Amino acid sequence: MDINCPLDKKTLKILNDVRIRSIVPTVRELMGKRAKVIIIAHQSRKGAWDFISLEQHAALLSKNLNAPVRYVNDVIGDEAKKAITQLRPGEVILLGNVRELECESREVEMSEHAEAKLVTELLPLIDYYVCDAFGASHRSQCSLVGFPMKVPSASGRLMARELYALRTILEKPRRPSVFILGGAKFADVPHMINTVLTSGIADTVILTGLTGNAFLLARGVDIGESSKKVLADELTEENFRRAKDVLSRHGQKILLPVDVAVERNGKRVCVSTGDMPTPEPALDIGDQSIDKFRKVILSSKTSFMSGPAGMFEKPGFEVGTKQLMMAMVESKGLSVLGGGHTAGAAERFDLADRVSYVSTGGGALETFILQEPLPVIEALKYSKEKFSAQ
Repeated sequence: MDINCPLDKKTLKILNDVRIRSIVPTVRELMGKRAKVIIIAHQSRKGAWDFISLEQHAALLSKNLNAPVRYVNDVIGDEAKKAITQLRPGEVILLGNVRELECESREVEMSEHAEAKLVTELLPLIDYYVCDAFGASHRSQCSLVGFPMKVPSASGRLMARELYALRTILEKPRRPSVFILGGAKFADVPHMINTVLTSGIADTVILTGLTGNAFLLARGVDIGESSKKVLADELTEENFRRAKDVLSRHGQKILLPVDVAVERNGKRVCVSTGDMPTPEPALDIGDQSIDKFRKVILSSKTSFMSGPAGMFEKPGFEVGTKQLMMAMVESKGLSVLGGGHTAGAAERFDLADRVSYVSTGGGALETFILQEPLPVIEALKYSKEKFSAQ
């Protein structure tokens, strides 16, 4: 399962459990079939501030299942093995953070992942493997691709729903189709824009958030030193060149903000791009941009949004993200949200149940849209071929 959740940096408490709730149908179905369910999952990675145990995750899964989920702070040691052998039909345990294991972070071929210690130690104790970790399906790690090499495997219900929803917007989008791309990371955005516009998946791309700011800079707008500083990690010479190249190729189909919102004397103030630079960093798209983008979204039959339009966690600067999501709902077309922060914003605005689908994927979603192979899907295909005749 992919139950990697956003945490509060001060308390290390889970802020949003949407990924945990998303896997409930699969776990509940397995319990109903009297399976002994062993869950392996991760939270962040070693060395990161949010690398913690999965004890909170087990408690939240138990609450959402309305059934006990025992947490075992071990993955392949004696404690884990004892807990597995003591499982009774219909019971569930969640093992420790799988990224505690060195083998999980190794970059090797799929066949070598199948020989990793995680797989060889747990293999004698299991009959089947189910992967419902769509959010991590772009990663080739032993917990994700090792087991399908060795035992009959299947996708979970969440994985199936994700693939169905995303194929719908990619293979046969109802037109006009608009992609709204925001958030803080824009390194892959030029490639994504080029892919969806060249292939005809999207008719228009709207850019917001720090991504929008970066492309404004690429178009020649001086966004100011404060906004540039926020972009510093992503604003490499290569990324900047790629952004300019995409603008020159598809400029007419790419919509950028015409104003931004900054915090001035404790208030939200909109500043036209023509009046930039501004000493304050841009924290949201401005009101004129919201109106402009809403008109495009309201006339669409397919809308996809990945990444918030601004710092939606900050009071007064959630406006852009919320208004664009509202337009997706009001359009009555197929509406899909993707990425952890986007899903979190939808939950916060009580809009998650009003759009057509909320994807749990971030990097996996990007990989799928870029039409690149997902290692987990390839592993499941291999497993089907290998074991279907048995």
